[in-house]
Amino acid sequence: MSSHPYDSPAPAHTPRVLPNVESRELPPYRGLVAVDAKDFTGHQAIEHGSISEAIPELLRASLERAELPDVWEGRRFPNSTGDGYVFGFEPAVLPFIIHPWLRVLQEVLVEYNVHSLGVRPIRLRVSLHVGPLPDSGRESDGNGTPRNDTHRLLDSRPVKAMLAASSQNVTQVAAILSDRCFQDAVVSGYTGRHMDHFIEVPATVEGKTFAQRAWLYVPTPSGNLYDRRVIGDQVVDDQERGRSSEDPAPEPSERGGRRSSVTTVSGDGSNLNLGTVHGGQSVHTVDGGGDYVAGNKAGTVHGTQGDNVRGDKNVGRS
Repeated sequence: MSSHPYDSPAPAHTPRVLPNVESRELPPYRGLVAVDAKDFTGHQAIEHGSISEAIPELLRASLERAELPDVWEGRRFPNSTGDGYVFGFEPAVLPFIIHPWLRVLQEVLVEYNVHSLGVRPIRLRVSLHVGPLPDSGRESDGNGTPRNDTHRLLDSRPVKAMLAASSQNVTQVAAILSDRCFQDAVVSGYTGRHMDHFIEVPATVEGKTFAQRAWLYVPTPSGNLYDRRVIGDQVVDDQERGRSSEDPAPEPSERGGRRSSVTTVSGDGSNLNLGTVHGGQSVHTVDGGGDYVAGNKAGTVHGTQGDNVRGDKNVGRS
């Protein structure tokens, strides 16, 4: 008896996998790079298609110029997001993605924008992460927590603020690295960029339950990139302001022996920081309004960022 022409075997479904029921092998580790064009929706609709096509071409050209053509040719689970692009790569080349590729991407964008007269420049946010992701040739490859976190980092406030605070004539790339990327590739010494080229930030996304330690890197900085709306209130090292012999010795940390403490400075016309401050803080109130923070910038304030004033800040001032 012949089967009905519309009778066909049901498509095979991947069996549901329940977490924490039995042990399984981890998926392979993959590096992840995601990019997003600044103010994509601010461009006229007629420009959207050309920008979407230009972004992967700019990535390809920059990887080739950085002598990393195999990264583009061998990219895993690539996907255009309309205003950006994402793909996976072998994590062994992560140090080269951080440097020199981010610097070369900046150069390629400068050249592209100079020659695109009459068109608004393409400026890119870049996020880098690494972690275990399925990569077996299936359509669903590349999905998992590391992929989600990569996109959250890309949409986080610090990297958006960093690109917005810089000059569109100078800075074309602002990158944010997950803490894992930073520890594995930069702190380890494998990347040709010193740790001090990176700024620690708390990465948060408005409207999302996402908060992670991350690191900003701008290959060609410009403008007011130390705005505390980006990196938190300015703080100084205890050694910079001079420690008394009665003060306890600072506890060493991962980076440069800075001390972490919970500091609250309050009172009329004072600055109030709530959260963990890396390094000591010296605040002098000056006539004419505002707080003067002495010393060098060092580290990040985790918690309330900005000025919380109790009472009238101008009371007692001429």
